[in-house]
Amino acid sequence: MNRVPVKPDLLRWARERAGYEVHSIARRFPKFEEWERGALQPTFKQLEAFAKATHTPVGFLFLAEPPVENIPIPDFRTVANSHVGHRPSPNLLDTVYLCQQRQDWYRDFALSMHEPTLAFVGSARLEDDIVKIAARMRHALGFDLEERRRLSTWTDALRRFIEQADALGILVMVSGVVGNNNRRGLDPQEFRGFALADPLAPLVFVNGADTRAAQIFTLAHEIAHLWLGQSAVSDAEARVAPDQAVELWCNRVAAELLVPLAALRDELDKDADLQTELSRLARRFKVSTLVILRRIHDAGRLTRDELWSAYDTELKKLRTLPTGSGGDFYRTLGARVSKRFARALVVSTLEGRTAFTETFRMLGLKKMQTFKDLGDSLGVG
Repeated sequence: MNRVPVKPDLLRWARERAGYEVHSIARRFPKFEEWERGALQPTFKQLEAFAKATHTPVGFLFLAEPPVENIPIPDFRTVANSHVGHRPSPNLLDTVYLCQQRQDWYRDFALSMHEPTLAFVGSARLEDDIVKIAARMRHALGFDLEERRRLSTWTDALRRFIEQADALGILVMVSGVVGNNNRRGLDPQEFRGFALADPLAPLVFVNGADTRAAQIFTLAHEIAHLWLGQSAVSDAEARVAPDQAVELWCNRVAAELLVPLAALRDELDKDADLQTELSRLARRFKVSTLVILRRIHDAGRLTRDELWSAYDTELKKLRTLPTGSGGDFYRTLGARVSKRFARALVVSTLEGRTAFTETFRMLGLKKMQTFKDLGDSLGVG
């Protein structure tokens, strides 16, 4: 039996990179402990299976030493306002790479269709007035507070928000898994979203494993990144005042976009119980109680300590609510890859300008019938 001379350090790196303990990976590879100690070497077939299980490019396992992997866009994630220093997971990296591939394709498509560049990308500066920028974004998106008031649920509000961003030219992708692989879930504790700024193909990814309420704030935060013209991965949270100037600005703009402070002050009943007001104002603005708490604090009605205490209480409640799963496959796929992107890709493929193999790879499809049904659901079949 031919064994492969792979260095134990690389096996250990791949295991830790994928988040496995020795005992857990050993359930699948009984001899793994011996491999990692260097007492035994795997066969090539075993090494391929190990690479697949840990989502590691098999070529990495033949390097002289473990590679240093960095997210290919600015990383603004924090924990308790401190920069996250741990290595990114394979799930995060693969999601960013996949979205970059989709963006590259759409940019080429937009150029071939002679689509104009989008003036809002990079139109803002950190020195700009928060209220004015949020108002400008609200106008560009067609974000009407009264329309939102009439919507029934957060889910409806999120869906409408995505539609508005899509109509503006933003590729909005919302998914809780890598591609279409339901066995590779994304962790909201690692990241909540990212933005890939581009004047022809601006893209926002929102971690769909997060609560619906959190997704609304993340979407607003990442759109603010596009207005700055800056790509970034972040863990946007309504209560946090990040150290980084960019994240602080995006948080403030997102909060003002969703809940204008002037409108909140007009609506706020100063004599009402806090819990009653949270529920009422969350329904009024169709945002989470977390965003309302942040805005009540901004209005000077809560101290910072009161904000953090109430926020933690609300967060525990929200985490017990379902994030939503299942439903219509084609609607879910459209949300995962952006309806704008999916529609363009299906049209290009049917016209013979994009190969089916490339299309299936970017959409995560395997069957021609699924592709045809997707086209029908998008009205381009």
